[in-house]
Amino acid sequence: MRTFIQTAPDFTAIFAATASGYLILDTALMIVDVNGAYLELTRRNRESVLGRYLFDAFPANPLEPEADGVKTLHESLERVLQTGVADRLAVLKYDIPTGTGDDGAFEERYWSPINTPVFDDQRRLTHIIHHAVDITEQVLSENALRESERRFRALTNATTDVIYRMSPNWTHMHQLDGRGFLKDTTAFSEYRLADYVPPEDLEFVRTAIERAVRNKSTFELEHRVLRTDGNRGWTYSKAVPILDAGGEIREWIGSASDITVRKLAEEQLTSASRRKDEFLAMLAHELRNPLAPISAAADLLQLAKLDDPRIRQTSEIIARQVRHMTGLVDDLLDVSRVTRGLITLQRKALDVKRVVSDAVEQVGSLIEARRHRLTVHLPPESACVSGDAERLVQVITNLLNNAARYTPEGGTIDLRVDLSSDIVAIVVKDNGIGIAPDFLTGVFDMFSQAQRTADRSQGGLGIGLALVKSLVELHQGSVAVHSGGLGEGSEFTVQLPRLAAPGNRTPQAENRMEQAGAAGLRLMVVDDNVDAASMLAMFLEAAGHRVIVENDSRCALQRACTDCPDVFLLDIGLPDMDGNELARRLRAQPGSASSMLIAVTGYGLEQDRKNTAAAGFDHHFVKPVDMAKLTVLLGELAASKAGRAMRDGP
Repeated sequence: MRTFIQTAPDFTAIFAATASGYLILDTALMIVDVNGAYLELTRRNRESVLGRYLFDAFPANPLEPEADGVKTLHESLERVLQTGVADRLAVLKYDIPTGTGDDGAFEERYWSPINTPVFDDQRRLTHIIHHAVDITEQVLSENALRESERRFRALTNATTDVIYRMSPNWTHMHQLDGRGFLKDTTAFSEYRLADYVPPEDLEFVRTAIERAVRNKSTFELEHRVLRTDGNRGWTYSKAVPILDAGGEIREWIGSASDITVRKLAEEQLTSASRRKDEFLAMLAHELRNPLAPISAAADLLQLAKLDDPRIRQTSEIIARQVRHMTGLVDDLLDVSRVTRGLITLQRKALDVKRVVSDAVEQVGSLIEARRHRLTVHLPPESACVSGDAERLVQVITNLLNNAARYTPEGGTIDLRVDLSSDIVAIVVKDNGIGIAPDFLTGVFDMFSQAQRTADRSQGGLGIGLALVKSLVELHQGSVAVHSGGLGEGSEFTVQLPRLAAPGNRTPQAENRMEQAGAAGLRLMVVDDNVDAASMLAMFLEAAGHRVIVENDSRCALQRACTDCPDVFLLDIGLPDMDGNELARRLRAQPGSASSMLIAVTGYGLEQDRKNTAAAGFDHHFVKPVDMAKLTVLLGELAASKAGRAMRDGP
């Protein structure tokens, strides 16, 4: 059994051995004792501090005149002397000299001191124990963190990118300024990927995040995002993991750039390149089509002993295919001129009804070949615009060609001219294969050649509608398209600014045009050009007349005896019996002697007019026919006929 002998504690030894730094001051703030820990913390020796005034032994840093460490500590000690109560300072910046202090070098230090009073038996304050805890590392670390936060905020404010901080597993996000691009957050909160990424990209983005977290590697990805404006955009997002001392992820720092404009530009370039490639392929296809029969015809002409009909047929094939190739080249040149701004319009006041008539005549052969039924609806009054007749004919022709090509054989095409006080609207509607909704917005784009059908048999280069749009806009007009979808047909509407009717078009003339539609006449059109005759007949039928078409002079002469038309519209350049001779014979027949004879011809010289007048014609119209004047003329005749009928009675 051990026996313990209790002895008095040796406070001097305890004071010297304690690991905390202590300094003992008298009431004059002179250093009367110091322990080893304090000397080690301040890098001094006993001889340099004992018996010295505290602030002489530990002077202020002269390099920091604004520092208040000496002042703050002195005030704390004075409070202890005045109140006899211990005084604690949470943080005190008090630099210490390195070495003796004579070299003027100081080291930045932070302390958390407590000054405690010591009393004698009579409760007189005799000393102050100054206990100092070195918290320099902690303060510097906190300062560095605050500086890092400040710089992070400065970076966030200086960049247009969205800067974000994520928890280690991307479950929570710190406060986020979305820059008006992404959804904002105001505090550290749960992160839901679906709030930022559209459904179609969720799995793709989530997989990339999980891989980066698993590998502690950089997350880097371009993906679609949900913008604050409700639309879908694109972002380039990159985040790096911040690791702790143990190598574990502490958090993620990342940035998200708005690359929507760039991605849209890339998509447009890709689409344009694709359309260009398709266009070049179609161009090669379209040029080879006419080259094949031309080549075959040339080989055939090299053979000996071809009869005249075979030679004529071969020549016609060559001529027809050359015209087709010429049209293709003309379209290409027109597109080039339009895109370079080299087209100059020859503007004048035009009646759109005549433009329509010319366009209908040009597409007649295609419409007939595909056995379409074309219906033309024209208003009785003038539809005047300021424009280039040739270019507007080109616009309507392209729209009709488009309708004819993309409408199955035997379809219907409606061409309508609508009027308002300030707009002339030209509408081309077909019951063809229609246009898919996703192609409607690009139907007028250059090199646009959508796969509207499985085959490419319709032909064309896919630039006709782009040309239409450019030419219409040069006329300060607009063009629009509507389709219910595939199989629902298409409707194209061209709108042009309307002009007042020309001065020679009086209200009385307008009334006569209205009468023409109300009181139809019996008409006969005679022209060996089947397409021209058919188109003129369609126009006249649309104006309310009953029309007979003959392509042969002798057949026309025979039929005139039985049908007794009110008006004959005769081509002059007819084979076997020309139009002048046919007119003379019609005048000699009782059934047609009093009928109106109108020459419709490509010959317009003064002598030509004298020849037709001598043959018995009442009027001479030069091709292309001024449909407005023709309508007025027929209206006058219809009104006169109706007036006679009213006078004569039943």
